[in-house]
Amino acid sequence: MAVTRKTRVRFRERAELLDFLLEVSAATGETLDLERLMENVSDIVRQVIPHDLFAILLYSERRKGLRIRYSLGHRNEVAHNLLIPLGEGLTGTAAATRQPVMAGNVDDDKRYLNALDAVRSELAVPMLARHKLVGVIDLESTTPDAFSAQDRALLQLIASRVGAAIDNARLYRKVERQSKTQRVLGHMAHEFSSILKLDDLLVKIAKSVRTLINFDAFIVLQVDEERKELRSLFSQRYDQRVQMESLPLGKGITGAAATSRQPVLSRDTATDPRYIDSHLGIRSEVAVPLIVKDRVIGVMDLESERVGYFNEDHVRTLSLIAPSVANAIENARLYQELEQREKAIQDDLEAAQEVQSIMMPQAAPDLPGLNVGVRMKPARLVSGDVFDFFEYSDDHTMLAFGDSSGKGAAAALYGALFSGMLRGAAPRRRSPAQLLKSLNDTLMERQVPARYVTLLVMLWRAVEKKFIMANAGSTTPLVCRGGQILQPHAAGVPVGLLENVEYDETEFQAKSGDVFVLFSDGVQDQGNPEGEEYGRRRLRRFLEGHCSDSAQEIADGLLADLESYRESTPVHDDQTVIVLKVI
Repeated sequence: MAVTRKTRVRFRERAELLDFLLEVSAATGETLDLERLMENVSDIVRQVIPHDLFAILLYSERRKGLRIRYSLGHRNEVAHNLLIPLGEGLTGTAAATRQPVMAGNVDDDKRYLNALDAVRSELAVPMLARHKLVGVIDLESTTPDAFSAQDRALLQLIASRVGAAIDNARLYRKVERQSKTQRVLGHMAHEFSSILKLDDLLVKIAKSVRTLINFDAFIVLQVDEERKELRSLFSQRYDQRVQMESLPLGKGITGAAATSRQPVLSRDTATDPRYIDSHLGIRSEVAVPLIVKDRVIGVMDLESERVGYFNEDHVRTLSLIAPSVANAIENARLYQELEQREKAIQDDLEAAQEVQSIMMPQAAPDLPGLNVGVRMKPARLVSGDVFDFFEYSDDHTMLAFGDSSGKGAAAALYGALFSGMLRGAAPRRRSPAQLLKSLNDTLMERQVPARYVTLLVMLWRAVEKKFIMANAGSTTPLVCRGGQILQPHAAGVPVGLLENVEYDETEFQAKSGDVFVLFSDGVQDQGNPEGEEYGRRRLRRFLEGHCSDSAQEIADGLLADLESYRESTPVHDDQTVIVLKVI
């Protein structure tokens, strides 16, 4: 501080007074920090006017009164809790009249408000800026008639310069607070949008709101249109989660916010007939509706134990936050619903997988004249691939191998329907062509649009080592004989696609050591990270190198080679391999 005068300075020359006022202007103009500014003012006044108690009281337009913002000598409870309405006490009178007020003996002045029993004299000078009241500088002394007319004039000169400085500091603080609020709001919106777990989101919202507005209780309620009530999603008192019962829609301060679609501010809940006591000791409350696409989905509610704690600035801040909160809660709610639906679907698919595992052969059967290997990898939990073995009493065996159209649950369900039909028809028909015709006719009687089954049927005559085949749009098997690859020819229309279809049969004479490999489209169509398909050429090369292996070794090896080929590429179609090795 540049001001170093001794107490009771008398300015004998005009130049000396001007120098002092310049020093006051410098001391009050060097900072926009309100606390530091008021400390500077205290230092200035203390060095030119002797006093025992000092206070700077600032005027609150909202509260219509003066509150002590800086003091020396006053008791803490007085400094923190005192609110002086305009016109009350010496300070209130100075503020109301905008004129200095001086009392040489406070015992004789009825306006005096007792702050300390030892006080005998008081001087209060108003501070103005832009023709508006900023506050009051108040000096008190334990000595009667401690302040002179010169002291009053000097304090007026100081106050005339301090008022503008304090007003600027308060404006700066307000702008800084608004800027901080905008930054926090942007950060909040980004954070809220990234949290999809509803409970985690609500905890984050409560913490974020507290960085801007302190509260004693925080509640988020959801509108339940069916029950006509506000249901508590989140309720917190201090830092503890608490249970809260649902409220009737339209009742209470939160209900008023929901039905009016406007923020509701209650400065004193004790005098507000709308207030419903949900948390003990609450004296003020502010509720803001949460609106998404013109639909009120809930209410955000803040409560305080202090009367008049919340103000219009809080309402504006919460109104800016509310859209981000509403959208984040709605997104989290929809995500939660989706999660629940996906879980239900997953449970259904797992149940369907169990049923399908019972319906389809679990292991390679022991068939006369054949060594059999089977491997299956569904693209999802359930598979649309279909295969089954039917043994007859005279060493004849029917093998059906195919694929229902589509993928996933729909394909699996249609495949399950078809498997039932197949099991009913196969034991009664030994002709592959007749079996396909019968299945086609049955499916056409109850045709499902865009659904069909490709199917290869092979009748194995063990004694003759002969296969009789009929094909309904499925891939024909690859045959490895003596290291060479053969491919029998058989073609036909998928079953369930066209009416009155006739199917042809093809005979293939097998030899001991022949290996027949049946595979679904998901095998040859499987891609790798470069987008290249596994293809028949690679499948042939694999088979040529493994013809001497057992049937199950070939089936296992082929799926392992396919797994290695695809690397991280997803499996998009069911992969089924059946290997038949002639004994």
